[in-house]
Amino acid sequence: MSLTNTDLHSSLKKYFGFSKFKGLQEGVIQNILNDNDTFVIMPTGGGKSLCYQLPALMKEGTAIVVSPLIALMKNQVDAIRGISEQHGIAHVLNSSLTKTEVKQVKEDIANGVTKLLYVAPESLTKEENVDFLKGVQLSFVAVDEAHCISEWGHDFRPEYRNLRGIINRLGDNIPIIGLTATATPKVQEDIIKNLGMTDAKVFKASFNRPNLFYEVRPKTKEVDADIIRFVKQNQGKSGIIYCLSRKRVEELAQVLQVNGVSAVPYHAGFDAKTRSKYQDMFLMEEVDVVVATIAFGMGIDKPDVRFVIHHDIPKSIESYYQETGRAGRDGGEGHCLAYYAYKDVEKLEKFMSGKPVAEQEIGNALLQEIVAYAETSISRRKFILHYFGEDFDELNGEGADMDDNSRNPKPKEEAKEDVVKLLSVVKDTKEKFKTKEIVRVLVGKTNAMITSHKTDEKPFFGIGKDKDKEFWMALTRQVLVAGLLKKEIERYGILHLTEEGEKYLENPESFMMTKDHVYSKDDSGNIVVAEKSNGAVADENLLKLLRDLRRKEAQKREVPPFVVFQDPSLEDMSLKYPVTMQELLNIQGVGEGKAKKYGKAFVDLISKYVDENDITRPDDLVVKSTGANSGLKLYVIQSVDRKLALDDIASAKGLELPELIKEMEQIVFSGTKLNIGYWIDEILDEDQQEEIHDYFLEAETDSISAAVEEFEGDYEDEELRLYRLKFISEVAN
Repeated sequence: MSLTNTDLHSSLKKYFGFSKFKGLQEGVIQNILNDNDTFVIMPTGGGKSLCYQLPALMKEGTAIVVSPLIALMKNQVDAIRGISEQHGIAHVLNSSLTKTEVKQVKEDIANGVTKLLYVAPESLTKEENVDFLKGVQLSFVAVDEAHCISEWGHDFRPEYRNLRGIINRLGDNIPIIGLTATATPKVQEDIIKNLGMTDAKVFKASFNRPNLFYEVRPKTKEVDADIIRFVKQNQGKSGIIYCLSRKRVEELAQVLQVNGVSAVPYHAGFDAKTRSKYQDMFLMEEVDVVVATIAFGMGIDKPDVRFVIHHDIPKSIESYYQETGRAGRDGGEGHCLAYYAYKDVEKLEKFMSGKPVAEQEIGNALLQEIVAYAETSISRRKFILHYFGEDFDELNGEGADMDDNSRNPKPKEEAKEDVVKLLSVVKDTKEKFKTKEIVRVLVGKTNAMITSHKTDEKPFFGIGKDKDKEFWMALTRQVLVAGLLKKEIERYGILHLTEEGEKYLENPESFMMTKDHVYSKDDSGNIVVAEKSNGAVADENLLKLLRDLRRKEAQKREVPPFVVFQDPSLEDMSLKYPVTMQELLNIQGVGEGKAKKYGKAFVDLISKYVDENDITRPDDLVVKSTGANSGLKLYVIQSVDRKLALDDIASAKGLELPELIKEMEQIVFSGTKLNIGYWIDEILDEDQQEEIHDYFLEAETDSISAAVEEFEGDYEDEELRLYRLKFISEVAN
């Protein structure tokens, strides 16, 4: 059946109201309409369902869609019914239907009304259903969530295994469409093999989501405080926090509520009514945050989720990609933050210990990948995409700087000789070991496997003992991503040299290795909560830099670090950003003697940090302080109180009016009132004031450029800035 492009586009418009296709959709649909087997790999949210819905509506006969999730089937059927006057255009066939309903479904199919029939795999195994479907015209069979076929997919379902046999019973040469959002090469191979669609045309969309920012932080005892702080910094934005256990879900939701965050818990232990209530509250934006187990999110399509936090590390990269993929579906901001501690991994390993050996092997192999992701120091986006068999240019690719490792690159060191050692050990051990064994051979440690192959008697045993196990693990990961080694999937991770790896051994060249973050097994460092600071937040990155500097200064002077400055002083610095010696004296626990003795290096570091990171310093130093700038602030506040003309205040201090306004903004934005109504009355009449007041009352942002645009140039930039000061003073302070 060949269709012109115009037919396709007019059908798209007619049925779905879209004027153009997204990504690979058009090619996929064209291929299905030509009765070819098709395999579609597309990330969640990429528009997979349309790929089989549209051709089903256009072709003769009924399309069968095999799907594992009843809830999703129902949603899709409702959606299709919504675009057609015929109720029977789409049906579900599953065990929840009454006899009468089943009869109705079969009638509609027999009469050619039904275009899409959604079935669970179990329903297809029933004889009476198979016999019935044999006798009707079928357009194609679509297997949605096809990764369920593979043990390596994140939700394996044994009933998916025999789909091919069932399809063969339904008729000859029925085209098959496999669809999945899971793209690891191994899962792909499994699907194609199992569905017997070796000739299928494969359509693979990119798995890169350039708008998502990936970050991993060490998980410490203070993880709750850290999460609260993060959520508060993103107040008013929607977010999902994933935990592994139901108990933890409820505890964390409670902690958030107590700390003034609107949050609800969600897990499969709640009854259906409660679950749907919480789900709706989130969708309707009555609450900002859902704390959930992975049961949440299947079929949730909220486009403006702005952050996804993993309180516990997930079981595989697959799951992680799926769960983080719920952020920023609208293409806007999406922050994906995971907390990682090795303890969690050990917990997950314990869970697996009672399972069959093959399952344990797979589970551990997947877990090692996620550990490697958490500990890696290379671009996290590159790491994820490499896992999905996709190359990524970490310098110029879309979203290249959107992860913590790319923003704050770790130091690199030349590792050419070490790469040669690693590759030659893989080669000399005849490519029969996994990473763990290879690393043991390098550092010269035996285990049963190594002794049985007599590898410990070989001359290369222990050639890398000058470095520790962690170093070699990190190097192996980076060499894998660089494509010099590959893992054999069938046998759970045995290392092989690639062609590139062979070439490298013949002609070694520079290999810059990034130093990995070492998350020690008992990483319980406490995250600082700046208590005395009325809820303000200490800057973690700066604090880390200040601590490093304190250690260096202490070493230089051969004194303990606390002699230089105590912890509360550093915390206060990372809160107030003092950039002059004068401001440093306002920091808790810093007297003149200390400031003179140690202060300069700290002030220089903070000043450089403030410049490089574009930080707006919080002025909680207003009036209370005796800092350098505060004399001016005090003068401004006193002069405004005396209702002096702003021009006069500015010229008395040798400032231009815009500079004075800037000063005033600092005062007002840090919470101090400035009553400049007397001056506003001079420059704007009542109606004008009312108009601007109403605008700021309704506006989403206090941006001046947005206000200038709104008023189409009726007001000067300066007038709007001054009125904004009056507004914030009255309304916010």
